Amino acid sequence: MSRRATTEPITIRTAKVAEIDALADAMDRSRNYIVNQAIEQYLEANAWQMERITDGIAAAREGKVTPAAEVFAGIAGKHGWSR
Repeated sequence: MSRRATTEPITIRTAKVAEIDALADAMDRSRNYIVNQAIEQYLEANAWQMERITDGIAAAREGKVTPAAEVFAGIAGKHGWSR
């Protein structure tokens, strides 16, 4: 997939710019690289979460759910907690 660069003005809090610059310096990368990596990771994580949420809603509508008491009991048993 071809990636075409585009420019988009954004506003970033001054303190965050300093953090971005510190990370960029530590990694010997550009501010642009750090910001683009952060955006990519944010979008990937949120797409993953939305997919799981959508799947969960569909499962619940189909009645494919486990009662909360069973879930909590399983967690407690796994960790040796008493309920």
